Amino acid sequence: MIELAYRCGESFGLSVWTEDEAGPFQTVPYGGESWAPEGQPYCYPHEYIRNGTAKILTLFHPASGEVRIKGVTSCTNAVLHPWLKQEWSEILAKLPPAVALDPETNRAVWELWRIGLDNPPPLPHDLPPLRALLVWDNLMGHKTLSMVEWLIQHGIMPLYTPLGGSWLNMAESIQRILKRRALNGQHPENPDEIITWFEQVARAWNRNPTPFEWGGRRAARRARSRQRRHALGGSGACTRRPIQRPKCTTIDKWHYSCQVTH
Repeated sequence: MIELAYRCGESFGLSVWTEDEAGPFQTVPYGGESWAPEGQPYCYPHEYIRNGTAKILTLFHPASGEVRIKGVTSCTNAVLHPWLKQEWSEILAKLPPAVALDPETNRAVWELWRIGLDNPPPLPHDLPPLRALLVWDNLMGHKTLSMVEWLIQHGIMPLYTPLGGSWLNMAESIQRILKRRALNGQHPENPDEIITWFEQVARAWNRNPTPFEWGGRRAARRARSRQRRHALGGSGACTRRPIQRPKCTTIDKWHYSCQVTH
């Protein structure tokens, strides 16, 4: 269902977003490239002071590459939910007006995105038009009844990644990119510096964002690579070269013909 949302959600007129929380990031030296005079490499301290941690709330739109983040020192529901509501209110205000459907058709559209879910969120009797899909992790804080009801009332269908399937959340991909650009080669001394660097990198990213495509060229190359492999003995092992079968000798052919004759 989540893969269907990534591949076809935008073509159905739905805005597909993903959400995740990154961190905690400590005030420690982070490895990576840094600038220093030639012959005088920058030396990191061998110890650090525990001066708190920072977390990053991330809302990502793969189709456009737009990312919305907020740096925090605590990531409780009291912090996450108000931020999500504020961001979603701005996102929905920029979307085109929803297409009016009759109640039965509108409910069928919502039910389409509940197929195959183990514990789908309950739908009220009066449903607004479906306008967006939200992919996020299967955490208890994400299933709070008040938050789920708010999403559905505003035309947002939450889709939860299965246990052990956090790789389906594309927000983790953009978080790794932002972390590398913000922290590599840096030594933050307090959480405020970490938050500032992340927000600066996010603003720079949004000036020329890169759209993310589910699968894409890499997946096609991997599929072609798998097709060029040859299975060995029906197991999971494989080889890139086909195994040459031994050729029948003249004696083998004579022995086979004798068996068929008798």
